[in-house]
Amino acid sequence: MVLISSLGFSQSLSDKVLVDSIQKLVNYSSDSNLSEAKRFGYAEKANVLAKSLGNDSINLLTNSNVKDFYVRQGDLEAYKVANRKLIVLAEKLEDSLTLGHAHYGLAYSLSTQYQDSAYSHFSKAVKIFDKLNERTLLSYGLGSLASLQLDGKDYFGAEENAVRALKVLDGVDETNDILDQKWILYNLLGNVANSLKNYDKSLEYHYEAIDVAKAMDDDFNNEIYSLNNIAYVKGEQGLYDEAVKIYKDISQRKNLSIEDPSFYALILENLAYSTYLTGTYDKNTVEHLFERSYTISDSIDDPITKTYATISMAKYYKGIGESAKAKSFAIDAYNLAKRLNSNEIYLESMKLLSELNEGEKGKMYLNEYIRVSDSLLNVERNVRNKSARIELETDKLAAENKQISKENLYLVILSIGLLLTAILTYLFIAQRAKNRKLKLIQVQQKANEDIYNLMLGQQDKVDEARAKEKTRVSKELHDGVLGGLFGVRLSLDSINFQEGKEAMMTRAKYISQLQTIEQDIRKISHELNTDFVSGSGFIDIIRELIETQCDAYGLEHKFNYTDDINWDLISNKTKINCFRIIQESMQNIYKHANAKHIEISISLENNLICLAIIDDGSGFDTSKSRKGIGLKNMHSRVDDIQGSILFTSKPGTGTTVNVKIPYTN
Repeated sequence: MVLISSLGFSQSLSDKVLVDSIQKLVNYSSDSNLSEAKRFGYAEKANVLAKSLGNDSINLLTNSNVKDFYVRQGDLEAYKVANRKLIVLAEKLEDSLTLGHAHYGLAYSLSTQYQDSAYSHFSKAVKIFDKLNERTLLSYGLGSLASLQLDGKDYFGAEENAVRALKVLDGVDETNDILDQKWILYNLLGNVANSLKNYDKSLEYHYEAIDVAKAMDDDFNNEIYSLNNIAYVKGEQGLYDEAVKIYKDISQRKNLSIEDPSFYALILENLAYSTYLTGTYDKNTVEHLFERSYTISDSIDDPITKTYATISMAKYYKGIGESAKAKSFAIDAYNLAKRLNSNEIYLESMKLLSELNEGEKGKMYLNEYIRVSDSLLNVERNVRNKSARIELETDKLAAENKQISKENLYLVILSIGLLLTAILTYLFIAQRAKNRKLKLIQVQQKANEDIYNLMLGQQDKVDEARAKEKTRVSKELHDGVLGGLFGVRLSLDSINFQEGKEAMMTRAKYISQLQTIEQDIRKISHELNTDFVSGSGFIDIIRELIETQCDAYGLEHKFNYTDDINWDLISNKTKINCFRIIQESMQNIYKHANAKHIEISISLENNLICLAIIDDGSGFDTSKSRKGIGLKNMHSRVDDIQGSILFTSKPGTGTTVNVKIPYTN
């Protein structure tokens, strides 16, 4: 039982309640009376609560607890993630034993697909277990390294690590687990010797493995697995009759087909092919054994045994001259091996197909065989060199650490002196930079005021000229045209007293027309004499800026604004900063966005002046810091007028700048 309450850290009342809850969940997850599913559920809940608590020690314990469930369930991806988290926590807490276990677990989860990474993590685990004098764990780590080296055909490295793994178990109590580990190591050494074609030594190791299996309380079928390996070595020696006898004995073991159908199917395949190789065989018997092996492996969805059976059947049918069947099984073996990444059978199937096919097709399989073989050879060389590289790097690191230790004392003294000097220098430089920045801000503010005042002065002159012109036109219309028309109307009124209905109607018609003209002229005169909407000067300045910049940058633009804002009531400081923000945004769009269209709008919402600048450019990742000062300046300007600014953008989707400034009317 894992006791969490003994961990020393300052706890508030709520933390203590949470720790108690985690402890109960961990205890439930260890209760063997509960189902695996319920225990796993409790372990996951404990892990989630531990994350919310934020205590590294408890996180380490709950992660260690839940990862064991992942490996039992075969969820290697979750097991991998849990071990990576444990490595970080264990390094932080300097928990060497947990760190070793985490490296070992991560290596195990990587071993089927990422052998280089698995080798690296197994090596780290071995170094930690060796340093802690954890002999049993060290043996497991060395055995795992040896297994990877055997797969990579680094036979001498595999043999060295397997022998060392056996030696560290000397004097360790021979529990069933320890005996099982010894069986694994003897079996591995037997396979290494067989790969080196040292068959006598291979048989010696496999018989040692049988002796270990017999000493076990429950040998997990280790003895018959070793007998299978012995029969295989006999076959490699050409002693097919002896191999057949052993395979027959294994196949007749009681309940083997029920307890271990996968292994039983493999034995049938080995028996069939070894019987064929004796040269004295019954064709029907051999083919029946092959078919049973294939059918069993297919029915239990065992692709590995199925692949072995398929390649053996291909070789058998080729050997007896039935090329069509041989080709069919060779293609099946080729596809199965390719899907399983079974390099040995993959190569064997390509070689068979190159021999069974003529012309270009046969040549194609032969070229593929050569290419894959060369590629695997390079991988094997890398694996064989891996142990030497790691040892060399370790020795080099140790030497460097020793040298660093000698220099550390001098470096500490020198560093303290340099640190003090650096701090004083930094403070001095920082203060000078701060003063320069303040002066620059003051100069910039003065320049902004001057520029804006100049623009306002220019606009005032334009407005004054427009007003004078309107007044002049108004006077001309009123005093000239309107006066003359008024006289004509009076003359017509006097003539209207003449007799005759037709004359009266004609004069009335003219009088009506003259009255209409008079009203139109009065209307025009009034409109011309009316001043511009108050505050329109600032909008004109903004419009001129946008049009000028867009023409220079080659941008299509759209400018929308509201008349609800009385710009005369807004301070020059606010207007200057609005002007500069638009100017800076357009410069950024030109320099960085590669945009074709820009839309700028000014509106009034909830007593806030809302400025929006939208482009259809390349956008940027707003979560990453930007090195340029443009965005920083815009933030600074908005802060200076108590506003807010928001950049909305993603790569490839354009950018929207939203500025909101308080409006007081």
